[in-house]
Amino acid sequence: MLPAHFYTRPDVVQVAKDLLGKYLVTYFDGQLTAGKIVETEAYRAPDDRACHAFGNRRTARTEVMFAEGGQAYIYLCYGIHHLFNVVTGEEGMAHAVLVRAVEPIDNVELMLERRSMSSPAPKLTAGPGALSQALGIRTRHSGISLLDPGSPIWLEDRGEVVMEENIVASPRVGVGFAGECALWPWRFRIAGSPWTSPAK
Repeated sequence: MLPAHFYTRPDVVQVAKDLLGKYLVTYFDGQLTAGKIVETEAYRAPDDRACHAFGNRRTARTEVMFAEGGQAYIYLCYGIHHLFNVVTGEEGMAHAVLVRAVEPIDNVELMLERRSMSSPAPKLTAGPGALSQALGIRTRHSGISLLDPGSPIWLEDRGEVVMEENIVASPRVGVGFAGECALWPWRFRIAGSPWTSPAK
């Protein structure tokens, strides 16, 4: 399990890169699923117009972003997709990393069942809504600790290191409203992974 100091570092962009190659694990109803993180996006309050907490805006939904790093921030997109984010930084910083894609690793059969698919294909877990459905993550899990040994969601280091030269940086997805911030290259992918969502 990743330790607290991994999440509480102040540089959310570095954390987003460092999450590549780590494993997102869930344990619901006695069944474990896990995927290797292959795509992330960084969001930083208060100056990032693409961040939900831009200007340190606090709402019932974003309040968890102001907690100390190591919490789950999960929100509903388009009323359909449950998007999983990792809160980072010290308390009050409101930084977060969106996990956009994982490579399915453990209990792929259950992931396929949750996604109503018959065989593995990139659409199983490529995209933040798809991976959350495959791993059983829902908005009701927002605010839970990723550090609590009893948590149903956590992140693991299984010894894989993704070198800087194997990371593709590009602008984030769906943030055209954010002005100049939309151009920041804060989307990170493992080069060559077939499990990342398509380039924009």
